[in-house]
Amino acid sequence: MIGPTAPRGRRITRPDAILRGEEVGAGPTFLLLHAGGERRRVWRPVSEVLVGAGYRCVAFDQRGHGDSGGSARTLSACAHDVAAMVRAEPPGSVVVGASLGGLAAVAALTDPAVRARVAGLVLVDVVPCLEPSRVRRLLASVDPLGAHTELVEDVLARVPRLRQVTAELDLPVLLVHGDHGSSLTDEDIEQLLRLAPHATVRPVQGAGHLIARDQPVALARTVITATAAWR
Repeated sequence: MIGPTAPRGRRITRPDAILRGEEVGAGPTFLLLHAGGERRRVWRPVSEVLVGAGYRCVAFDQRGHGDSGGSARTLSACAHDVAAMVRAEPPGSVVVGASLGGLAAVAALTDPAVRARVAGLVLVDVVPCLEPSRVRRLLASVDPLGAHTELVEDVLARVPRLRQVTAELDLPVLLVHGDHGSSLTDEDIEQLLRLAPHATVRPVQGAGHLIARDQPVALARTVITATAAWR
């Protein structure tokens, strides 16, 4: 028999791709969106803590990643996938997005029907106010062959819209950032707070940009504490 802590497979059919994922646990839901170049399994240590605290976790491989099909060439395609994931869950999910996952979540929340089904947004070491030259330098250091250049340029072109959406959000927003090797600067954080003054910010010690890899237990505990009153 499959128990509440055994992963259960999930599948969403999109017009141009099949998205494959898993869910685990029972209770209020966290929808976990991984960073570009990652896979859903990066969330498993985080999910273990969340499930132990009485929550349910759902994580998919984003399009073009892991077991999911399609190609991740535009932020719009990723955002439409996130919207489909949200619609597949009961109302009241908290969406947790790391890097690309966070930007796709913000883009998905342009749809009022999607916003109405979400209890709040957790951004993991990402903000919508991206500085293009710094993003391109970071990309060049981790992707010398330019495999993700098309997607990054599309994301950068959408920054004004991402900023606008963030400024209009009437949902709770939490930014979790690493305190060591984060991709964010103090100015990035200040810009987010100017766009969304109601947002809260929490650092995770000993974590860089990929907090789910660096400090999964601390990330999970931070999310549990900060979002407890959102539902």
